[in-house]
Parts: sequence; structure tokens; C-alpha cells
Amino acid sequence: MLKFTVFRVIPAVDIKDGKVVRLVQGRRDLVTVEIENPLEVARMWVERGARVLHIIDLNGAFEGRLFHEETILKISRLAEVQVGGGIRDLSVAESLLNGGVDRVIIGTLAVKDVKSVKDFANLYPGRVMVAVDSRMGRVVVEGWIKKTELTPIELAKVYEDCEVSILYTNVDVEGLVSGVDIDRIAEVVESVSLPVYVAGGVSNVEDVRAVKRCGAAGVVIGSALYTGKLKLEDVLGEEE
Repeated sequence: MLKFTVFRVIPAVDIKDGKVVRLVQGRRDLVTVEIENPLEVARMWVERGARVLHIIDLNGAFEGRLFHEETILKISRLAEVQVGGGIRDLSVAESLLNGGVDRVIIGTLAVKDVKSVKDFANLYPGRVMVAVDSRMGRVVVEGWIKKTELTPIELAKVYEDCEVSILYTNVDVEGLVSGVDIDRIAEVVESVSLPVYVAGGVSNVEDVRAVKRCGAAGVVIGSALYTGKLKLEDVLGEEE
């Protein structure tokens, strides 16, 4: 089973219409940040000390196909990257991995076609992240629009026999910079043997420390960094 020995602080680079944006709770109509040139934004985080970047193709998440592959592959040359958003065809996932992406994040497909995703994960051990996106305690798919009956723990446990990692995102607090729901995070981390990365709601250094204390493998930070509420340099010291 996959093991981890380090905790990672991971800046998010969400791309929509060729720009880096931040959305509130994944809603495409609620844009709080908009910055030109994703490649330069990614380069800035790397220069400031980020070892891993979290890249999401938001157009892809909404439309079901990748839109920004060229930009994503350029960013992958700067640092270790995990990439998601609209990867609903495993040939696309394979192309990204072969193109230099370190890990692909699979969400909708991980719910709809478990066998195929497991087979793919076995071909690429350690290079698949299963996105467990939760709204009001239930997994959501297709750009966080469609609600399923699965709980986050139920979905995560489906993949415990694979060498994958879990990306747990609490959509209820995503983009609000209002603080993490540490109880829900702890439930997921403690319920599975897989490495769990956490996203959603991070607002300060203590949120990062709380996520780390839960035993998570890393934390993805977006809006808090882009609004200046949190400085990357202030939390990189939490890495091991």
C-alpha cells in the first residue's frame, strides 16, 4: 500500500479561459480572483518555494474534456504537479502522465467506472489521485454539479486495494477562506489506509497545522494565497 513520509503544502493553480482564477464553492459565476498567464503564476509559486503544484482545468471540469493541456504540460516542467479537471477518458490521463505530469486526479470517472480506473491505477502505481469531492456529506461529480449517494469515506474505501492517493475536497467551504472543517477531514484520514490530501477552506497557518496533525499527506491552498490572507513562506515550514 502507498506510504508517505512527508507533508506537502501545495499551491493551487486553477485555470479557466486561459487565466488563473479562484471560484467560490466551484461556481463558475462566482469568480473572486482572475490573473493572466498561468505559467508565470506557477513559476512564481515555485520560485517562492513550492515543491508541488495542484493544477485544475476548470473548463475541463465543467465541460468534461481537457481544455488547457498545452499550458499544463509547460507547467509540469517547472515542478512536480498533480492535474485534474475533465479527465474522463483514461487515454487523456495516460497522455498527461507520458507528457510529464506526475499525478492525474480522477473524480467523475472514479465514481462511474471503478474497474477501469482501478486497472489504470495498477498500470501507473502511485500516479493516480482519486478526487473525493464532498458537498453536504455526499460525493459530487461532473464539476461538483451532480450529487451522488456515496459518502466520502465509502468512495475512498473502494480504492484501498490500489496504490492511489485520495484528494478530499470539502466543497461546502471551498473558496470561502473561512477555515477547514477539521472533524470531517479527520474522519476521512482515519478511515482509510491511503494517503489523503486535503483541499477547501484553508485560511491561516493554524488550519495547515490542524490538517497536518490529522495525519494528512498534504494540503492544497488556493484562495488564501491569492487574496494575501496567507503567505506561502509562512506555511512551508510545516513540510517535512
